[in-house]
Amino acid sequence: MIGFVGIGVVFVMVFGGYMLAGGKFGIIVKSLPFEMIMIGGAALGAFLISNDISGIKHTIKDIGRVFKGPKWTANDYRDLLCLLFELIRMAKANPVAVEEHIEGPTESSIFGRYPKIQRDKEIVSLICDTMRSASMNYDDPHQVEEVLEKRIEASNHHALHSSHALQSIADGLPALGIVAAVLGVIKTMGSIDQPPEILGKMIGGALVGTFLGVFLAYGFFGPFAARVKNVAEEDAHFPQLIREVLIANLHNHPTNICIEVGRQNTPSHFRPDFDQLEESIKSLKQDAA
Repeated sequence: MIGFVGIGVVFVMVFGGYMLAGGKFGIIVKSLPFEMIMIGGAALGAFLISNDISGIKHTIKDIGRVFKGPKWTANDYRDLLCLLFELIRMAKANPVAVEEHIEGPTESSIFGRYPKIQRDKEIVSLICDTMRSASMNYDDPHQVEEVLEKRIEASNHHALHSSHALQSIADGLPALGIVAAVLGVIKTMGSIDQPPEILGKMIGGALVGTFLGVFLAYGFFGPFAARVKNVAEEDAHFPQLIREVLIANLHNHPTNICIEVGRQNTPSHFRPDFDQLEESIKSLKQDAA
């Protein structure tokens, strides 16, 4: 919702200020379709040249994150800690029993209690692969931590692709606006024998190109790129929490300590209260009993 409010503020302040200053929309409205074809078309073409099909789909999908915000909420962080608590507790008590859950998470009753997490294949794979490695005696915490760090880093790099793509468009739009303006000036020079009032309108139309390039770059695509980056960085805390908890488990800390390590490493605006998390864990223990 706040994203739509921001777009409204941009339009109202820019064009409202233009109208209050006595500006007229006639030239802008007349020139806008042609300038948009040139600038928007060139930007789209450059985007297609610089990205493969996967990157294009990823960027288009991530534009929605500007308005939706981060995928993971405070409740999801609490659910993740509860999920890890159940898995670690079972792994310590009965290593054989936990195998059916990490080998078949889609059919697992434990994962099934947290459907949003269960639907995220990357998160589920991160949990299961790490716990599977521990069950195979690949339990050197420092080695596992290094492997997890590289995996998470690669995933974060992929998540930031959309931000880089949008920022590249934002960086190029002012220059493309100048290209459109130059073409308008060339057109004007071809009609230099016309009266001043006609030449004035033609030059004004050419300048719409410069305006449009700068307006789109700094009013929309630049902020979109920054927002997508912020959302990706917010969501990156989720796998980082998994790493902290599972590494603590490999250090043979008690299950409650592992979960507390994860809680302390949760971003403050998503971090569940100690009492709240303790109550959720108690209910899990009661259900298990």
